[in-house]
Formats: sequence, C-alpha cells, structure tokens
Amino acid sequence: MDIGRRPCYDAPAMLLQNKTAIIFGVANQWSAGWHMAQAFHREGAHIVLTYQNERLEKNVRDLGAEIDAAVTGPCDVRQPEEIQAVYRFVEREAPEGLDVLVHSLAFAPKEALQGAYLDTSREAFATAMEVSVHSLAALAAPAAPLMAKRGGGSLITLTYLGAERVVPNYNVMGVAKAALEAAVRYLASDLGPQNIRVNAISAGPMKTLAASGISDFRTILKLVEERAPLRRNIDQDEVADTGVFLASHLSRGITGEVIHVDAGFHIMGM
Repeated sequence: MDIGRRPCYDAPAMLLQNKTAIIFGVANQWSAGWHMAQAFHREGAHIVLTYQNERLEKNVRDLGAEIDAAVTGPCDVRQPEEIQAVYRFVEREAPEGLDVLVHSLAFAPKEALQGAYLDTSREAFATAMEVSVHSLAALAAPAAPLMAKRGGGSLITLTYLGAERVVPNYNVMGVAKAALEAAVRYLASDLGPQNIRVNAISAGPMKTLAASGISDFRTILKLVEERAPLRRNIDQDEVADTGVFLASHLSRGITGEVIHVDAGFHIMGM
C-alpha cells in the first residue's frame, strides 16, 4: 500500500447536497441573494430563482444559467396569485419537497429614505411593511408544507442594524426591519413544531441595488470601516457563507435568531 499517495484527511461532504433552495430577491450580480445562490450551489444545492418583474427577468435568467438554476415566472410579493404560481412551479421542479427559503427583498419609496421619519407618508409606510415584512409570512405559508415533506427546513431573511438603532436616512426601512425581526421570532414559534427554523442575518452595509436608494450611503460605509472592530466593511460572500451555515444541518439547533455579519460594528457604543 502506497501510504505516501493517500490524502491525510477525507474531503468534506458538501453541506447542502441533495437539498433544494428557493431564493427570492435576486436582481443582479451584486444582490446578496445571488451570492447566496452561488454559495448554495457550491455546497451541492439545487437552486430555484425568482424575479420580480419583466424588467429583471433577463438578468435573473442569465445568472441562473451560470449555476444551472431553475427560474420561475415573475413574483411580485404583493400579488398572491404570483406567489401561488411560483409554488406550483416548485412542486413540479422538486416534488420531493423544499429545504431552504431565502427572503432577500425589501422596498420603500425613495422619498421615504431621506429627511425625517416624521414625514413618512401612510402610503410609503404601508408599502415598506407589505413588501419588506408581510412578504416573509406570505412566502413561508406555502413553503411550510413542502418543507414538512422533507422533515423540516430553514427560512432565512436579511435585516440590518437600522432595526435596532437609528441610522440617518434609513427611516421607514428601519421600522420595517424591526418588524421583520419580530416576525422572525413569531414564525420561528409557529413553524418550530414542524422542524422548520427561521433566522435572520443582520448584514453590514453592502453595495447593492437596494443600498443605492439610501441617501449618503458612502458615509455609512466609511463610518463602518473606521469604527468596526475588524476595521473594514463586509461583502456579500461573507453573508452568503453565513446563509450556508443557517441552511445546513450545522445550525439545526438555532431558530428565532438574528446573526450579525457586520465586522462587529453593532457592538460599538461610539
């Protein structure tokens, strides 16, 4: 036996082998959801992607082709019939069930992301809450029976420090993210008996399409780089790798949590 040619350790198994994950909220190559899709694919998962509307369809289909993902029809989370159509697609694509759902979407009108929160209109508030918060429950409800077929699953959403502290110009999105984090806890309680875990990643500021709508975003990046314990900003791949952990059996005892991936910025007082 030629011991010298044998590896000194066994190559680790892919963490998401034979799992199916659906990811909501991919818009382009900078989207956190897209980086999560790539990381899940790397770990062996079969990916299903959605897109919001026709304007984003080509982007998402081109990205999906890179990882052999299945791409559904449009899914505006304010349209129940589009959500239903997505899950009919999932049932055909993965008849054995669903393992992971990633909720990587949020929206508020641009005018509500500047100035004072005091000036938030009723319409802007309702839009932010419907798209950014209620959508998690709206997507989780039809996912739950598909996950139950697999003996459980993992729901992952994305939040931000503006849910806990005042961030200038984040305004109504901070209020929506606070509600989203509360929704994570309530859904974790609702779905826990089915062995479905619900967690959130509180990501540091990243250069994404959504971030471009926040006034003076570059100042936020500079502040984090100066004051975070790691003295840098984070990137989408760090968020994606945390998503792999939450989607895998390694996090099987964790639910209802908000995990910060922000170079430690959230611990700082000043």
